[in-house]
Order: sequence, then structure tokens, then C-alpha cells
Amino acid sequence: MQVAAVVVCLAVTAVAIALFARAAAQIVGVVRLGQPAVGRTDRPGARTATMLTETLGHTRMLQWTLVGAVHWVVFVGFGFLFFTLVTAYGQLFDPEFALPLIGHWVAYEWFTELIAWTMLGAITTLAAVRVANRPSANGRRSRFFGSTMWQGYFVEAVIATVGVCIVLLRGLEYALGRLEGESWATVAHFPLTAWVGSALGGLSLGAVEGAIIAVATLKIVVSMAWAIVLGLNATMGVAWHRFTAWPNIWFKREAAGGIALGGLQPIMVGGAPIDFENIDELDEDAALGVGKVEDFSWKGLLDFSTCTECGRCQSQCPAWNTDKPLSPKLLITALRDHAYAKAPYLQAAESARGELPADTIAETDRPLIGDEQAYGVIDPDVLWSCTSCGACVQQCPVDIEHVDHIMDMRRHQVLVESNFPSQLNQLFKGLENKGNPWNMAPTARMDWAKDLGFEVKQVGGAGADDPADLTEVEWLFWVGCAGAYEDRAKKTTRAVAELLHTAGVDFAVLGEGETCSGDPARRAGNEFVFQLLAMQNAEVLTEAKATKVVATCAHCFNTLKNEYAQVGVELDVVHHTQLLNRLVRDQRLTPVAPSAATSVAGTTITYHDPCFLGRHNQVYAPPRELLSVLPGATFTEMPRNSERSFCCGAGGAQMWMEETIGERINANRTAEAVATGADQIAVGCPFCRVMLSDGLTAQQAAGDAREEVEVLDVAQLLLAAVRRSDPVDPAS
Repeated sequence: MQVAAVVVCLAVTAVAIALFARAAAQIVGVVRLGQPAVGRTDRPGARTATMLTETLGHTRMLQWTLVGAVHWVVFVGFGFLFFTLVTAYGQLFDPEFALPLIGHWVAYEWFTELIAWTMLGAITTLAAVRVANRPSANGRRSRFFGSTMWQGYFVEAVIATVGVCIVLLRGLEYALGRLEGESWATVAHFPLTAWVGSALGGLSLGAVEGAIIAVATLKIVVSMAWAIVLGLNATMGVAWHRFTAWPNIWFKREAAGGIALGGLQPIMVGGAPIDFENIDELDEDAALGVGKVEDFSWKGLLDFSTCTECGRCQSQCPAWNTDKPLSPKLLITALRDHAYAKAPYLQAAESARGELPADTIAETDRPLIGDEQAYGVIDPDVLWSCTSCGACVQQCPVDIEHVDHIMDMRRHQVLVESNFPSQLNQLFKGLENKGNPWNMAPTARMDWAKDLGFEVKQVGGAGADDPADLTEVEWLFWVGCAGAYEDRAKKTTRAVAELLHTAGVDFAVLGEGETCSGDPARRAGNEFVFQLLAMQNAEVLTEAKATKVVATCAHCFNTLKNEYAQVGVELDVVHHTQLLNRLVRDQRLTPVAPSAATSVAGTTITYHDPCFLGRHNQVYAPPRELLSVLPGATFTEMPRNSERSFCCGAGGAQMWMEETIGERINANRTAEAVATGADQIAVGCPFCRVMLSDGLTAQQAAGDAREEVEVLDVAQLLLAAVRRSDPVDPAS
């Protein structure tokens, strides 16, 4: 029996190592097909610290507390209990084998038993979570919908079996030691498994030794079966992420640990950003965006290889949760499967490609973007359903950069294929011709300031107090297109201007010198129009000597703060809720309670986090602090808030596209806000205000919301309190 066990274990180990190494080489080969990725090796010390923090500390996994905690136990057990696998190989030859140097060190034995038992409990919990959330019982609402379920069950079964083998081996070691009268065979050395050994006390010495060899063989065979299955399935992310997550985190966009949100990266060709001023000099074969899977950077291909199919991204996606076809998980796995299926063709010599299997050749002919009839890898409805809210990136435990990949594919569709939703034509036309998405005259940009009661300074204006440049004032107030043209957003603009004036803040605006920041164009994939607008604004901002900017639009805030450095302008940008909160703290603005006799006393307020303020820039506290100091008001949170806030549906250029599939995202979010019982829904972005206002109007028309409920910007609510009067009339 012993000889047979040794032969079987060594044979299966040799096969496992060979297949595992082949698959690892396959993964590396696929990743190397990608384009250069810029800025992924800077600050190696910070990157290493980030990687260790996220992996050893499980900081991203712990966003899901229970699952994160038990996964950490499995993670630790997987690494530490490798030593027990080494011990099992030794026990094939000698049942009394113990690791050299460590031997029967009591601390090691205690920790081994503790980890083995807790790992068994943890993997049982994870398996129970998977079963409870299985797609067959929960449909689309399962975060595992579309995941390859057998792979998860297989991994969990392997870990559970290995855990049971460790416990049995420890118990058998105790029984063997007792039979041989060893001094270490005491409960002190086997605190959690002595009872197992005691239950086997009736076995003979030969039977115990045989049992040790048998269980060690089972442990090795099961462990190697796991490696063999991995070796035969290079796309099995639920298992391979144990190895690929480390480099994927190390090479993440932000060395200091930030997630891949905020600013988008420019279009890269050959590892360098495109110079749109000299675009005619660009090689005609250069890829603008991503039109083929090999156009992704190598980091993108590593992303695809690392996906664990856990579905956290899917569970938080506003498109998926409103019955649209976009699942960030399924998008990534579709790209992964396509990359691995196409890789042999890309790696083969051109003369040998005709000899490849027919299915491999067929895969190379698939368009990256195409509907079912075209047999595309990604359906256009999937690509254009994204709101770029960033919930997927925020939730991903292995730092996959979903939004960047989606935007790169959109860029190719717009700039090369001219294949995009027809509604975007009006957006692009307005941005190119009038400098705003509403296609309104630039001369109307200051209409919001009429009848304010004080003069708003304009840089280079004709008024006596107008500054020649921004060195003469403290702040540039970036009004934004919505704040200048959209009727509801104008009220926010006026409220902020009045509050700044009341607080004695010296500020000025650019007036007609301001044009769209370019966010809608960039998120729609039209990088050319974005660059056009950004460079135009950069010239104006540089000439005006801008340094400190306050913006009311979360999209403008994000673009100016995170993307204008790409066109040579470094700005200190704050959101209006940040500046107003600072003014309240400094007692330059003093909210006063409404009269107890008014209907305002006892008002309940809830707050909706704008995605480009919250997830993209981690600004969560200032708006809440402002709302919490409003006298006479009670603040209540929606169930989905802060990092897990639900999108309003306007981002990613969706503001200018009509939702025709599934439930409207703004209707879903508005229903959640109304369900809190709040009288006022506070927002911090004009896009959010439009979407939630429209959603509220629809609910009120249907009788699903009280008529007195209203949507207001945080600035309007603060202004009402500062004026020592009832809240601002939404019509004012």
C-alpha cells in the first residue's frame, strides 16, 4: 500500500506541476499580447505596501464584512497550511514524519489546528453563501448570475476536503504518538484534535500508520487535482486569482492605493498619449481606443485574467439592477474568454495561422462590439448602458478597472467606427458649435445672475469691480453648462453665489469665457471633442491665472480636478459643499432655525450621493455635515448610500440618451429616496437634480409620492437657513 501511495502521489504531482506551469505560461503569454501600460511601475515601495495592505489586510474584501472575514481565514489557511502538504509528502515515506527544525513545536501545532478548524468553518460559510445566492434560486438578482458555478463549488470542496484531512491527520498523529509513548503526544500539543485521536484509540499501530498514509495520499491527490483543474482551465479566475491578484493589485493605476476612478486616462498609442494638435502625423494603423482585444493594454488583459466571478460589481451596477444587459462581471469574462480563444492566432506565425483549429480562426473574425446577429463579443446595448458611476470599480476586490475598459471601447466606436447612439449627435453638435450640451448661445451664460441683488464679478469684464485676472480674487466660481443654462441648476448657481457673497468670499466667474468642461464628450467616447474643449478652457484658465476653483457640478469638479492636468492646467478644485461647509465651520455662515410655527419645523431630509463627487472623489462628509447642522431638520440616510450609493442614471453621457431597456435608473433611485419618508431630497450635482426631479414628478403623477416632497440642492437648503426664513421657494 505504501509503495502504491508513493507512486500515485508522485505521478499525480508531476502531472499537476506540468499542467499548472503550462497554464501559468499561457496566462503570461496572453497578458503580453497587450499594449504598453504607462505609469504602472512608479513608486515601487508604495505599490508593494498597497499590495500587502489589500491582500494581507483584505481591505477591499472587507467591504462585505462577513464574507471578507471568512475569506481572510481561507486566504491565510491556503498559505500557511502549505506546510501541512509538505508534511503529508513526508508521511508517505514515514508516518512519524515531522517538518525539520519545526518538529513538534507547540506554537506551530496550535496555530495549525486553529487555522484548520477555522478554515473549515469559513469555507462552509462561503459555500453556504454561494448556495443561498445561487442563480437557480435568485435569477438575475444573484451576484453569481452568469458565473461558472461548478468552479466555485469545486474550489470550496477541495478546501473543505483538505481541511478535513488535516484534522484527521492531526488526530492520527496523536494516536500514533500515544501508542509509541512519545512525550509530545499530549493534549497540550493537540488541543483541538486530541479527541479525534482518542476516538481512534482502539486501532493497532499498523492500522494507525496505514491510516496516516491513506489520509496523506488523499490530501495530496485532492490538492494536486486542484492544480490539474487549474492547469486545464487558464481562465478559471475563481482559483487563479490566488496568484494573479498580487500583480494585478501591484500594477493598479494609483500606486498609493486609490481605485481607478476620478480622471480618465487619455488615449494611448504605443505607450504615449495622443497629441490631438498633431493628429495628422499619427500612423494610419494606430488604434484609437480599443477595437480589438489586443488593443487593450497588458494591464487590461491581466484584469480579465484576474476576475474571480464573485459578482460584487454586478450586484452594485445600476444598469444590471434595472434589467439592462450590462453586467460588469460578464463584460470582463466575455473579454477574457475572447482573449484566450484568440491568443493562439495572435501568437502563431503568420504562415502557420491557416493550420489552426477552425474555432480559433473563427474567434479572430468576431467583432469586439456587435449584436447577436454580428456575433460580437460585447453587445452595443451592453457598452452604452454604462453610467460610469464606478460602483463596479469601487466593489472589485482585485482592482479590475472596468470603467477605463468600457470608455476605451466607446472611444473606438465613436472615433473610428462612427457607431454610437443617435441621440449623442445632438450632444456632440452642441458641444462643437456652442460649447455646451444644450446647444444654447454662449451669450446666455450669465443670464442666471440677473436680479441677484449684487454684481457678480467677471474676469476681464467691463464693470468697475471686475478683475483683470484671478489673482485679484480668492476663488474662481466655475458655473458649468448646467448651472448656466438648465433652469433647476440655475437656482443652485444663484444660491451658491448668494452664500459666497453673504460670507464675504471674494470670487469671480469667467462668463462667456467659460465653455463645457468636456465631461459628457469624454464619457461618451468622443475624445476629440473633449480635447478641443479642454484645450480651449486651458488657454482661458491659464490667461486668467486660475489656481483655486469652486464648482457646483460634480462632473465639472471631477474633470477640472483630475483631468485638466493632462492639458497642462493644475488647479486646486473644491466642490461647493466642501467650501460651504468650511464657511459654516468658520462661522462665516450661520444657519438659523425656522420658527416652530412654520411647516418647515421638523422637516426630514435625505441625501443622494453624486457618483462623481462620492465614489470618484471620496467626498462624502461635507454635504452630510452641512445637512446635519441645519436647525429644525432631521437627516435620514437611504439604504444605499456613500460608497454603495445608487446612481441617478445621468453619468456616462446617459443624460443625453433615452433609456429604452428595463426600468429607468432615476425611477429606481427616486423610489428609494421617497421610501425614506423624507420631505426633501438633497443633491449636490445638477445632473442628479434633473434626474431625481424627473423621477419624483413621475412618482407624484402616479400617486406614489407626496406632492410636498421636493428635490433641492444642499446649497439651497443652507441658503434657506442662512436667510432666517422658510426654505427657498424652488421657483426662486
